[in-house]
Amino acid sequence: MEKIRIQKIIADSGYCSRRKAEALISKGSVKVNGHPVKLGDKAGYKDIITVCGERLYVQRKKNNIYLMLNKPRGYVTTVSDELDRKCVMDLLDGVEDRVYPIGRLDRNSEGLLLFTNDGKFANDIMHPSRHISKTYRVTVRPDINDDQLVALSEGVVIDGRKTLPASVVVKEKGAGRVVLLITIKEGRNRQIRKMCEAVGLEVARLRRISIGPLKLGMLKPGSYRELTAEELRALRNAIGKEN
Repeated sequence: MEKIRIQKIIADSGYCSRRKAEALISKGSVKVNGHPVKLGDKAGYKDIITVCGERLYVQRKKNNIYLMLNKPRGYVTTVSDELDRKCVMDLLDGVEDRVYPIGRLDRNSEGLLLFTNDGKFANDIMHPSRHISKTYRVTVRPDINDDQLVALSEGVVIDGRKTLPASVVVKEKGAGRVVLLITIKEGRNRQIRKMCEAVGLEVARLRRISIGPLKLGMLKPGSYRELTAEELRALRNAIGKEN
């Protein structure tokens, strides 16, 4: 079993801060299995740890899970649905722990969707103050002009409030259709669709391809995978979390 620094175990238990735990260890007030310990010593969660003669009861912290799913069309982003529609949770076959979606994509949208059982991480990703960017590949009809591009970029009023400035890039143009890359730094309900509607564009297809530094890549529709350590580190850096 992996050993952990004793001051971290004490802090995780809620007994005191890690700095206070280090001071108690230095004073000789902490013992493991009856033996005094020093700074740098490690223990396991099954070891008997006492602080100032009081036994510390510590439960092993749950394993945090971080998943990405390539959501197909036709699925709602809910844990269950009273209308008996297909839910994104149906796609997480084999995930035994209970996880929840971070944010949402509407039923007709597709692409990158994150899941976790780490509530703080989820809140950090979604909190408006973090301004985590989200990029969407959006197919609109019939065409787009300069005025519409400027309006989308500078912000349009939806639901009575102007959107933040966005990055809008024309990727492809065809007969009666245009493919845009739109990057926003907020997450209002159906925001991309409402922004396009506000300037007179019809959204034919909407796919989220990145959240902050995390990219959907070649993950197949309906498939999911765990985030790598590097991806988690990059996301935490983006939201200002300490690694």
